Amino acid sequence: MRMGAAQREEDLADEGQRGFFGKIGSRIGKPRIDAAPPNLHTREALLLLQNYEESGQGWFWSTDAKGRLTYITDSVAQLMGRTSGQILGSYFTELFLPVDGHGEHQRTLPFLLTKQSKFDELPLRSAFEGDDRWWAISGRPQFDAGGRFTGYRGSGTDVTAQRRSAEDASRLALYDSLTGLANRFNISKKLDSTLAAFAQQQRSCAIMLLDLDRFKQVNDTLGHPAGDALLKQVAERLLKIVGDKEMVSRLGGDEFKIILPDVDDRGKLGDLAADIIASLSQPYSVDGSRCIIGASVGVAIAPFDGVNSDDLVRNADLALYAAKGNGRGRFAFYSSELHQAAEVRRALEEDLRDALARGEMELHYQPVVQAKTNMVTGVEALVRWTHPERGVISPGVFVPIAEETNLIWPLGEWVLRQACEDAVRWPGDMRVAVNVSPIQFANADLPKVVAKALAATGLSPDRLELEITESVFLGDSADTAQMFKALKGLGVRLALDDFGTGYSSLGYLQNAPFDKIKIDQSFVRGATEKGSRNSALIAAIVALAEALEMETTAEGIESLDQLDLIRKLNVSHVQGYVYSKPVGNAELLEHAEAGSWTIKPAGPARQRNDRFSLFRKVGAVHDNHRYDVVIRNLSATGAFIEGILDVPVGTQFVIDFGEGQLVTATVRRSMKHQQGVEFEQTMVSDGNGGLCTRHRVSPYLIAAATQSTAGMALPAFTTTSDWKAA
Repeated sequence: MRMGAAQREEDLADEGQRGFFGKIGSRIGKPRIDAAPPNLHTREALLLLQNYEESGQGWFWSTDAKGRLTYITDSVAQLMGRTSGQILGSYFTELFLPVDGHGEHQRTLPFLLTKQSKFDELPLRSAFEGDDRWWAISGRPQFDAGGRFTGYRGSGTDVTAQRRSAEDASRLALYDSLTGLANRFNISKKLDSTLAAFAQQQRSCAIMLLDLDRFKQVNDTLGHPAGDALLKQVAERLLKIVGDKEMVSRLGGDEFKIILPDVDDRGKLGDLAADIIASLSQPYSVDGSRCIIGASVGVAIAPFDGVNSDDLVRNADLALYAAKGNGRGRFAFYSSELHQAAEVRRALEEDLRDALARGEMELHYQPVVQAKTNMVTGVEALVRWTHPERGVISPGVFVPIAEETNLIWPLGEWVLRQACEDAVRWPGDMRVAVNVSPIQFANADLPKVVAKALAATGLSPDRLELEITESVFLGDSADTAQMFKALKGLGVRLALDDFGTGYSSLGYLQNAPFDKIKIDQSFVRGATEKGSRNSALIAAIVALAEALEMETTAEGIESLDQLDLIRKLNVSHVQGYVYSKPVGNAELLEHAEAGSWTIKPAGPARQRNDRFSLFRKVGAVHDNHRYDVVIRNLSATGAFIEGILDVPVGTQFVIDFGEGQLVTATVRRSMKHQQGVEFEQTMVSDGNGGLCTRHRVSPYLIAAATQSTAGMALPAFTTTSDWKAA
């Protein structure tokens, strides 16, 4: 006869009320705990168990042979959001979440119950919504006199506190306590395991090393708590860009590392690095103060730049060093040439200390021209270093060295004094602009140095223009405002340089007494391209400047179409090669002696890709033959090479730049031993003013090709389809 549902629930409830202690009592012939025990010892034991259960230190449970609950401590059932009556009859396993969902490596509760095995202190998490407790469960299988399995009896204890403590300890061991990102140990282990697995599968993996620029100034001016708050915001911005929290780490201080599995496209990596730099360079608000920092990024890619973590990290660090050395706020890819560049840089640092005393420095001046009249109204002083052995050294190389070695102060003082000495001899009232480094601006003695230079040379203050970058506004401190007041009190003009490079804020223009805004050339480049929004941004800057009665200068104008656009947008002044390159003081005097200096614009009709003049030996592969050629001129879309005689137009080569950099090129112009070639796929920026291929041929493939056809030069990659498919 089948038992009705109501009858079954009544029996289960009755069983639950008899409970754990009732079952113990039944073993000695009595169903209830309050029945007279056979002796005082048993009664005392039952009372102790009941007291233990009521204390909340532990609880008891029992099931039938099918795993359904026949008893559970009522107080624990209430913690799970139920009563014991509601839970009785359900399967014991339903009280807990599956183990696999929490990364536990142990035998599961269903497995143990099915095998009728005993178990002790099994950690399980409550399955009830809103209850995140962890329980340590123990159980013993029960059998009747005939040896038949009748169910389980067991106990449980709350181990939530211990569990959370262990998780916190684990988190501290693997994650940065300030930002929540993976720490150095965690990310190093992850990189090791990733590279080991990827080497077997011949997959690529990129890493980025990041250093924050000017972070130390935040700590020094606002204090370490503000620095900590800033680091948290940096971590949030990184996660927003990268997405995968487990692949972003803080190594310590202001250093970060990012792992990017299966990425070797240097175009995408360059874009990502640029996005990171742009994002981290946006202003921060920390405890009511406005902070501006920047970032530099070094990139290395396995297996091209190393197959183990030590090599890859070392090379990424070398790339980061190169990025910082070329002006900060940049990214750089690793290349073998960086080892030599690092040695050269160290040598230049030593030579720079004596360059001023040896008279190796001189000033050149680039004209600033009134856009509508083509008349020169001023010049910008640009320092040049002619090394006795290495020749002309770019300011982009030695100025960052000067800033890092504290040589920028004597160098900047010399530039200011020399510019004033030269300008006072120029006929007319042509102004001279001198760049002021943020390090110089932070020195309280700057107004004294300026005043001393003006007094010693007799130059009228209104003919001196100090160009100041937006990075001086770090912290918006009272010292910054006081510096502006002191400089303006001397009567000199102030220009906001590189406006629009990522730090821009209208607050600068509202609070600082600028006379001019210099629009960065990054806005001008691409402004004439279809779909570009740069022209609209330039128009907005011009309108703002006019409303504030400020002049505007557009930098880096090189083509006539750029100049036409700038004029239409009412930019007041222009600076760039379309008018003149920087000239020495003697040449400037020749032009200025006429009383007025007017320059007719000249240059390419349209903006074109940057071209780099260089002398670089590369390989050109055609029909299984490799030729040694020299690149004289390089752009993103093509190159000018020499070394092969009378090559027909239309001939295809694979240009081998080294280190797996191969690009298919078609001859478009041929003149005896010189050819102009067009690349099938455009090259991308290397972040440091140079170019590189978007992809590289894997060393695994090159090794395999070399083994299969020994003795031939790049035999597996002699056609477009061959190496591109690889």
